[in-house]
Amino acid sequence: MKRRFLFIVAAVFSVLLAAPLLSAAPVNVGVFVPGVAAGSPLYETMVAAAQKVAAENANVTVKVVEGGFNQADWPEKVTSMVATGSYDFILTSNPSLPAICQDVAKNFPNQKFIIMDSGLQTGVPNFYAVMYNQVEQGYIAGYLAGLVTKSKMKGANTDLKIGAIVAQEYPALNKEMIPGYLQGAQAVDAKITLDYRVIGNWYDANKAGDLANSMMDAGVDVILSISGGASQGIIKAAQTRGKYVIYFDSDQYSLAPGTIIGCVTLDQTKAVYDALSKAVKGTLAFGTSVTLNAKDGFVDMADKNPLYINNVAADVRAKLTDMMKKFRTGGFVLPIPQL
Repeated sequence: MKRRFLFIVAAVFSVLLAAPLLSAAPVNVGVFVPGVAAGSPLYETMVAAAQKVAAENANVTVKVVEGGFNQADWPEKVTSMVATGSYDFILTSNPSLPAICQDVAKNFPNQKFIIMDSGLQTGVPNFYAVMYNQVEQGYIAGYLAGLVTKSKMKGANTDLKIGAIVAQEYPALNKEMIPGYLQGAQAVDAKITLDYRVIGNWYDANKAGDLANSMMDAGVDVILSISGGASQGIIKAAQTRGKYVIYFDSDQYSLAPGTIIGCVTLDQTKAVYDALSKAVKGTLAFGTSVTLNAKDGFVDMADKNPLYINNVAADVRAKLTDMMKKFRTGGFVLPIPQL
């Protein structure tokens, strides 16, 4: 009888220990994509990282809502998501989203938001924001553009002109990316000038191609693209005319080997995974923001890809390697202005 009693006690104790694991509270994550995920590297990686967290945690579910390209629709779509009361966390990524989410939060103060690629500075309850040092990202792109336009590479000419085509303007672009891009280029040669154009949306590849051709007519031989799906027009124009493109945010050399000669990356996958994993565990510090830079490994240059190594002149690569060593070791850190 004593043995039987001890066996029963041990069994009950085991069940009690296991119960919290079996009954972990469900966590619902709503991922709002401001646009469409396909063809937008930062959104694709955001969705993939959220789904990875769900795959590793049986109590976590993820629903993706695409907002489409009309930015005027985004506030209503975010509000609709929050109004359902279905989501423990709203995860999104875009410098325009902090203002939208803050407006929504006025009516739904208990909703928790995780905003990547954000200019939000901190102190907003129930918000967690991640900002990348895109001054550094722009500088790396500009330094490469400057090296290429001064090089003897086949597509380079004698004009010291570089280009940048962007989808739309927003604070991080105007105060970080483009100033950093020009600063990096002029670190190579102070005489380098910038031809800067705005498409007006993230999808018009035809207009983007027209702008690229106009730039190349004016002597530009390397163009930075920050234009989402519209980048296809820029790439096609540069391919046709034997000029070069630098891609922002992810490694996309395979889209046009030899035309895309630089990819300056953000590790959004790791940033989203880390933040959402902590949120699910209840350890994410809402009401704060973090800034991630090249020293942290979140801003980088995809310089190990053979399509970069095989298509960029050795002297250009050597100079960029020296610069990247400084960024990666923290020997060169650029400040971020107030947005």
